[in-house]
Amino acid sequence: MFSYRHAFHAGNHADVLKHMVLVQLLRHMALKEAACMTIDTHAGAGLYALDGNQASKSGEFKEGIARLWQRQDLPAIVADYVGLIKKMNPDGKLRHYPGSPYCAYQLSREQDRLRLFELHPSDIKLLNENFQHLAQQVPPKSRAGRGKRVMVQRDDGFASLRALLPPPSRRGLILIDPPYEDKNDYRHVVTAVADALTRFPTGTYAIWYPLLPRPELRQMLSRLKRLPGAEWLHVSLRVGKPSPDGLGLRGSGMYIINPPWTLATQLKESMPWLTQALAQDEGAEFTLETGTTPASRDERD
Repeated sequence: MFSYRHAFHAGNHADVLKHMVLVQLLRHMALKEAACMTIDTHAGAGLYALDGNQASKSGEFKEGIARLWQRQDLPAIVADYVGLIKKMNPDGKLRHYPGSPYCAYQLSREQDRLRLFELHPSDIKLLNENFQHLAQQVPPKSRAGRGKRVMVQRDDGFASLRALLPPPSRRGLILIDPPYEDKNDYRHVVTAVADALTRFPTGTYAIWYPLLPRPELRQMLSRLKRLPGAEWLHVSLRVGKPSPDGLGLRGSGMYIINPPWTLATQLKESMPWLTQALAQDEGAEFTLETGTTPASRDERD
């Protein structure tokens, strides 16, 4: 159950897509003064050492963030994302890579709230340690409010989501990115989002998934597109042709419910460049689509 460790994959092409989109969602949330709650259902360790044993063993970051590190021609939203990573590597050397919790924390404001869930015993320990270290960097006068601002909990993010919605401010970003090593995760995603929308229909939901030849993935995306009364945006990136044995991650996607109205244009401008920059062979491609699911009968009446 707990075999997946994101440290082996930190900074790879899937992280590039996920965190580039996440940064823009967080930027949009900060445009209004009202507080925003960001919920990460599968938070991981929060921060990863790219020169550590796990990341250096796989070397996946070399085909992801490392390809963008020295580029001078980054499109705007790619530059925004890379700039955030560079702030965490002030000496200019690519050593540290932030997971989604760190991205959210770096872009959050005093009034915002961050709720992080993780079940893996090793990763929850690291997540707590990483945020304790962050707290020590905050001026003492500001530490008193950190407990309300950031909460880290060892729990099932799917099950815990229900109690947090709707957030008090009625503004929220929910990131759902399980590892999908358990094929039931595809079903859990749809069930959790469908329930969440009944409680918090105006929230923004960002669902990450690995692009794998599985019927469960096709079923998940089809069911998400049928959830009633929601606008959605779907972007995917494939860096190369699938391997003959079906092993290895060659692509990923983000399905966003209630996306910012600017995001589709930003991605349309940036995805061709990003696909070329991260391409591993002639099979690299991206998809981008938007839509609105029809309201349910009760909502129409």
